[in-house]
Amino acid sequence: MNGGEVKSAARVLDILELLTRRDIGIALADLATELALPKSSAHALLRTLLLRGYVERDDADRYALVAAYRDGGWIGGTDGHLAAVAHPVMEQLRRESRETVILGARGAGGDVKVLAKLVSPEQIRYDTDRQGLRPAYCTAMGRVLLAFWEPRALEAYLARLRPRHFTPRTITEIARLRAAIDRVREDGYAVVEEEFAIGGSGAAAPVFDDTGRLVATLNIATVTRRFPAARRRIIDAVVRGAQRIGQRLGHRAGIGSAA
Repeated sequence: MNGGEVKSAARVLDILELLTRRDIGIALADLATELALPKSSAHALLRTLLLRGYVERDDADRYALVAAYRDGGWIGGTDGHLAAVAHPVMEQLRRESRETVILGARGAGGDVKVLAKLVSPEQIRYDTDRQGLRPAYCTAMGRVLLAFWEPRALEAYLARLRPRHFTPRTITEIARLRAAIDRVREDGYAVVEEEFAIGGSGAAAPVFDDTGRLVATLNIATVTRRFPAARRRIIDAVVRGAQRIGQRLGHRAGIGSAA
């Protein structure tokens, strides 16, 4: 918990920000898992939000932000700030690359939560929903988040990781994963080709704030058949885009650290 942060208030905001990212409702158990909350605590907080009119529950016992807030595009906290700051940069990147642009951040357990996305205008394109978490070990955004994480947190993540093959190309050996993460730290970007989804490839880069702390990762994703010819262009574009978002957050070149 950050200094001065009230734990119960922070948990309420975590719930609201999670529900804002979802297009459909979420079950209590899934919400508790994603936010790493005790189920009893999650239930009590959701009940309060229900009674105060911020959250609604459907017949399948799934919770969602009420329509008035959902349709109005409400989002708050760090996630909302990052999405707002990144939006014009993401718009430009999509326009220039004609590929899908995604902004992500570290979620519960070290995996990736999607904060915002702008989908490619091409007829054949890569897309992903904003619900749930993406595994960090086999996605470009996740490898960036792992590469610039505090070393002890990274070691703890790798120690508890039980990787599985999402595709035949997924790296699951811990030694190879370490090498891949080290390469991201050296290069300043990550490239993943069909490790998470067959037919999907792309590159991601880190976004640092004014203190040099990693706060997000920017991804340009495409269908694999277009990636080889566009590889260098996509890498250069996503690195520049991440740097521009960082500059909008007050980051100065040369200041960056694990976080």
